[in-house]
Amino acid sequence: MPQQLHRWAVAGGILRRDCAVLMVNNLRRNGTTDWSTPGGVVDPGETVLGALTREVAEETGLMVSSWNGPLYSVEADGSDGPGWFLRVEVHEAEAWTGELDVDDPDGIVFDAKWVPNGELEALLAGQYAWMAEPLLAYLRGDAGRGHVFRYTVTGDHRTGLVVKPAAR
Repeated sequence: MPQQLHRWAVAGGILRRDCAVLMVNNLRRNGTTDWSTPGGVVDPGETVLGALTREVAEETGLMVSSWNGPLYSVEADGSDGPGWFLRVEVHEAEAWTGELDVDDPDGIVFDAKWVPNGELEALLAGQYAWMAEPLLAYLRGDAGRGHVFRYTVTGDHRTGLVVKPAAR
């Protein structure tokens, strides 16, 4: 019997200040950690921007009042591997209030910091391509508004995921 494909809709937010990007450190179920921009799953009944505003507030304590986007999206197709399809829509915050305060009710985000642009590549080294490459390409100006980054994912979380750019 074929495995049912789980579809994830995720919203990602870029917050920039003084040539730095806000990054959050995530604790995953398998005990590993990774850095990403704030954001998370779009729950049933939520809009992308509603979910993104909620997630940024939960993960960072910042209240975003205005978004620009979508800037780009990411599609990671794991239908021939782990049994899921991930679509991330990324927006950039134009205005926000508050102070950085990590208090994630989901217990995933445990740290946040403003990372200078020149340090992002090193911070993201070794992370899954769908997490690092699109953000770095966008910030360098190598991906225009509306660009879709596509990846295929095989393997599983126990033995390791293999992520490759999708064939065009």
